[in-house]
Amino acid sequence: MLSIMRRPFAIMAVLLAAAVSLPAQAQFSDSYKFLEAVRKKEGEKVTEALSEPGSQIINTKDFTTGQSALHIVVARRDLTWIQFLIAKGANVNVRDNKGMSPLVQACELGFIEGVDELIKSGARVEDANNTGETPLISAVHRRDLALVRLLIKAGANPDRPDNSGRSARDYATLEGKTSSVLGEIERASKEAKGTGPKKTYGPSF
Repeated sequence: MLSIMRRPFAIMAVLLAAAVSLPAQAQFSDSYKFLEAVRKKEGEKVTEALSEPGSQIINTKDFTTGQSALHIVVARRDLTWIQFLIAKGANVNVRDNKGMSPLVQACELGFIEGVDELIKSGARVEDANNTGETPLISAVHRRDLALVRLLIKAGANPDRPDNSGRSARDYATLEGKTSSVLGEIERASKEAKGTGPKKTYGPSF
């Protein structure tokens, strides 16, 4: 008898849980559709999704990887879509589940045009991933001199260590004192200091 009386309450609880989960499912569905449209370069669908009043979907993340639309277009080295998404309000410092920002991702790919665009749009050059790897450390691992130069000019610190305690300068030094990467770090660091803000002096009387 008691079990029979409990059934209506059990059914009601199930229905209530289903009703509560519907908005979350709908949001997940919208996010999935948006990211899929970005992956497939479906500009009309993406623009339509972004045109919804009060839409925050521009910075939505993939449920499994944590990647945003900006991560997706950086991965395919698509400068046009990077510029489009940034113009629509994409967060250039968003991170995925590995702590990877679009800037670190672009550096790992050696995508210098993307790196330049992200920096100009406010990407933080000191943001590291979950292992402490900064954009500059990624550039050093690639032995990419142009990328090293660009990042240091933008303010990257060659002496900031990763989680293992080694910095970009340390990794370059491992290649020997004649390392071209180490030479570029030294040269770019001097140039960056030389182009710092000039001191101003008052008038002499």
